[in-house]
Amino acid sequence: MPAFVRRAIPRKPPLTFCPLSRNARSPFAGFPQTPPQILCQAGQVTDTQRAVTPLLTADVDGGTFRLRHATPADLPAMVQLLADDALGAGRETAQDMEPYQRAFDAIDADPAHFLIVGEAVPVGDQAGPVVATFQLSFLPGISRQGAWRSQLEGVRVAASLRGQGLGKLMVGWAVAESRRRGCTLMQLTTHHSRSAAHRFYEQLGFEASHVGMKLTL
Repeated sequence: MPAFVRRAIPRKPPLTFCPLSRNARSPFAGFPQTPPQILCQAGQVTDTQRAVTPLLTADVDGGTFRLRHATPADLPAMVQLLADDALGAGRETAQDMEPYQRAFDAIDADPAHFLIVGEAVPVGDQAGPVVATFQLSFLPGISRQGAWRSQLEGVRVAASLRGQGLGKLMVGWAVAESRRRGCTLMQLTTHHSRSAAHRFYEQLGFEASHVGMKLTL
C-alpha cells in the first residue's frame, strides 16, 4: 500500500457526534431558544464593545460566568486552554503567537465563524479571567435538502472548572444560537482518546453516529 494511503487511514479515527432529533428529550429543554443576537459581523463592533457586551451571563456551580465574543487580547488565554491536555500540549505553543493571530483575523473577517470565550465575573462586574472558549461555524450544504448545519470546535474549559456546568452552558448557548439561525444539525468531532468528552456530549444528547477521519497535510 502506498505510504500516502497508509497515512490517510487512521488506526482509530475520531468520533463524529450529531444530536438526537428534536423530538427526543433534550437536556437543553429549559435553555432559552432565542439567545441574545450575535454582535459581530466583520467591522461592525469594536474589540472594546465585544469585551464588555455579554452574549449570556449565568450562574453555574463554579460561580458566575459570561460568554462574549473573543478579542485579540484573549488569544494568549485561549491558546493556554487549548494546550491544557495531553493532546493539546503537543500541538500548541504560545512562543509564537503570529499564526494564531492570522487565524483569528481570518475567523473574525468571516461572518459565518465565531470565536467565543467564557470569563469569570468577579465581584464588581469587572472583566474576569478567560476560563473557557469554543468556535462556532455555520455551514451551508446541498445534502438534507439544502440544510444548514453548525459545527462546534475547540471546546475548552479550565481544568479547575470542569464538571461544574460551564461546558453545558456553552454548548447550550451554541445549540440555541444554531436553532435561531435555522440550522437543522449540529456536528463536532472529538478524539477517540477523550472518553470524558464522549460522555459529556452523549449526556447532552449527541450521538456517535459517524466515523470521522482526518488527513495531516
